[in-house]
Amino acid sequence: MAKITDNFATACIHIAILYVYVMSVAVTARVLPVHPYLSGKEKPITSIFDTSNYGILQLGNGLANTPQMGWNSWNYFACDINEEVIKETADALISTGLAKLGYNYVNIDDCWSELVRDSEGQLVPDDRIFPSGLKALADYVHSKGLKLGIYSDAGTLTCQYHPGSLGHEYDDAARFASWGIDYLKYDNCFNLSIKPEERFPPMRDALNATGRTIFYSICEWGVNDPALWAGKIGNSWRTTNDIRDNWESITTIADINDKWADYAGPGGWNDPDMLEVGNGGMTYQEYRTHFSIWALMKAPLLIGCDVRNMTAETFELISNEEVIAVNQDQLGVQGRKVYAYGTDGCYQVWAGPLSGSRLTVALWNRCSKSATITVKWAALGLESSTNVSVRDLWKHEFVSLGSASSFSAQVDAHACEMYVFTPLTVTSSSS
Repeated sequence: MAKITDNFATACIHIAILYVYVMSVAVTARVLPVHPYLSGKEKPITSIFDTSNYGILQLGNGLANTPQMGWNSWNYFACDINEEVIKETADALISTGLAKLGYNYVNIDDCWSELVRDSEGQLVPDDRIFPSGLKALADYVHSKGLKLGIYSDAGTLTCQYHPGSLGHEYDDAARFASWGIDYLKYDNCFNLSIKPEERFPPMRDALNATGRTIFYSICEWGVNDPALWAGKIGNSWRTTNDIRDNWESITTIADINDKWADYAGPGGWNDPDMLEVGNGGMTYQEYRTHFSIWALMKAPLLIGCDVRNMTAETFELISNEEVIAVNQDQLGVQGRKVYAYGTDGCYQVWAGPLSGSRLTVALWNRCSKSATITVKWAALGLESSTNVSVRDLWKHEFVSLGSASSFSAQVDAHACEMYVFTPLTVTSSSS
């Protein structure tokens, strides 16, 4: 009994010492919970980026420790797909070097199958557009060191009226696995008004039952707030309606996705939909903003343009290694909006903690005129006396080697400047 008491006393002392230390460097008493995958190895620099709603996943497939990266056919091609497009896209990911940057999923969206199941109730690829079959296509993609994704629906039909998987989950999952599929995007059309919490788990179980590791991307459109329940089911979950290739769409979607920031983490991510960069509906600055904010939000980075025919500007944007590194940072905490001011709050500061006690900070100008945007340290959870170096992720250079209290930058209309702040000193609070 004495030994137990001694151990308890020692533990209490250790806890007290740890508490004093944390209080000496943190600006608030609340410490950010560390994601379970990090095993307590590192704590973020600030406590304002709450992740208390993040939960251990039940999917248990070991995927998505960082947000998925790759390409999806829908935003550019819609139903105009075929096996040559998919093969050429895989080739382009390799030849451009995008695959080496992490873009490793080649995902086929809707319209790949025949309009009816076969006599045995199985899904059948449309042999007019996939004459070699999906097993041969998967083999080709795998030979490039990439992974192949496919699409189905948690309803009786897909959104383009092809057979859905509702009631066929185990047959379809086994079919996908037999072809060598690595990723499933699972949509929400023609769902018979059955609650999504009931429709999406059966496919999780069916995928796990195949014995093949398959990424499970839930596309529920945010209708029933999937962040509240999908972390127990999938590797990512759509929080919004479909993205459109315009400024209003990306700003609206970013705000909706931001509401669920504290539910995301390694193994399961909020998904504000695929990238529109390069599809022609926005300006260079707007696309740069789109890519920056998606990276900061730890959104999946799924290219949605024709990578076989990219412009130099498009390639520059989606190949920015420093911005990608923010998205793929092992700490896995979703960045979020921390401050807004000006007309309708159009001058905004978005930020998030990174590994190595760093922060990523985006100054986002949603107004129609260029402006100077300022971030004060209080908005970032830093003490005003903390000195930080500031690296511009688009200029690829340090713009300050010792800022304190605040930082300002000129930001063009509909533009975003993105940085990494690295503290040089942390001033202890006086006790």
